[in-house]
Amino acid sequence: MNTVITGLQWGDEGKGKIVDYLTETADVVIRGQGGNNAGHTVIAKGEKYVLHLLPSGILWDDKINVIGNGVVVDPIGLCVEIARIEGQGVEIGPEKLLISDRAHVVLPFHKELDAAREISLGDQKIGTTKRGIGPAYCDKVNRCGLRMADLLDRPFAEAQIVRRTAEVNEILEKYDLPTFTAEAVIEETFTAFERLRPHVTNTIPVLHKAWKAKQNLLFEGAQGTLLDIDFGTYPFVTSSNTTAGGSTTGTGLPPTAIEAVIGVCKAYTTRVGSGPFPTGDEGLSEYLHNLGREFGATTGRARGCGWLDTVLLRFACMVNGVTGLAVTNVDGLDEYEELKICVAYDIDGTHHDLPPADRSSWDRAKPVYESLPGWKQDTTACTEYDQLPENAKAYLTRLSELCEAPIAFVGVGPDRAQTLKR
Repeated sequence: MNTVITGLQWGDEGKGKIVDYLTETADVVIRGQGGNNAGHTVIAKGEKYVLHLLPSGILWDDKINVIGNGVVVDPIGLCVEIARIEGQGVEIGPEKLLISDRAHVVLPFHKELDAAREISLGDQKIGTTKRGIGPAYCDKVNRCGLRMADLLDRPFAEAQIVRRTAEVNEILEKYDLPTFTAEAVIEETFTAFERLRPHVTNTIPVLHKAWKAKQNLLFEGAQGTLLDIDFGTYPFVTSSNTTAGGSTTGTGLPPTAIEAVIGVCKAYTTRVGSGPFPTGDEGLSEYLHNLGREFGATTGRARGCGWLDTVLLRFACMVNGVTGLAVTNVDGLDEYEELKICVAYDIDGTHHDLPPADRSSWDRAKPVYESLPGWKQDTTACTEYDQLPENAKAYLTRLSELCEAPIAFVGVGPDRAQTLKR
């Protein structure tokens, strides 16, 4: 089955773990959007791997991993990541990792442009990771960006960097931010690019060949549906399409190549950065943080935590066409006596089953909750779905009913082995 793994919340749902679990039967693992603002943590055989741009299939010896055209690639950051993962004993050769020559490049000054944009927004700031992702996508849309293929023609790329650096410095000076010399940008970028050059290729025919040969393709999403530029809680979103549709536009494979969509969500809700969070709960946040949970893989920031929000999940399942749910971090609720599930929003006295598009409505949205009994049992030793406590299974059944999507996988711990197939 050619399968898309997509996040159904604000990212951080544990997609890397599910991708890693399904990679065993995959031949090709593909990233199609986002950049190194994403962070997937995979724990396999007791070893912890933190991935940002590298597809999670990189941890397997016999898989092809593709960074698709829809990704924005920070060459410097990717080189650091490759060196770190290779330092953990994972070999990353050109036959194992392919980078699309159509992928856009994150240049060093994009990060400072990110900072400038946040300063300009004042108390309306988005809360970005300041990895330069948004500005790189802006350059792409404004048709002034550089693609990996452009770096193959160094004189052309250098001329573009000189021109763009001058434009960027004018903006940075207004905010008293560090400016750049074109020479330094060129030197840093091309030093990294030379390390990546053997991996850069036209990935589209490679993927089509694999598809026509009926190899199993696994599309690895980054971030989550609620950060999608079109369907998320705009404007507090990322700069790419994080939903299942982004897996086709970001890879060059058609929609007909997709046979299944696994939507990943936690058994509760988390988010980082700015923006609405109707079910946010300080008590649950404090409880999970005290367990050492819910700190970002990319930034280390503590995530806000809240009760399961099925208004958002129902919408996410709709726009992604979810065929199966992977519910992670069920074990995080093991000690709770009573659990809440948000089933609707009360906005000005009217109940809403789906999230609003009007941003001002979020300020007035109050969660309508159902309460379910907790299970007060350790689930981390469960190796089969049927071993879960009855109340845990009832909680998952209610989640499935409200989202109108079947449960496919359940996570009861961080290790690869702690994934239960339904």
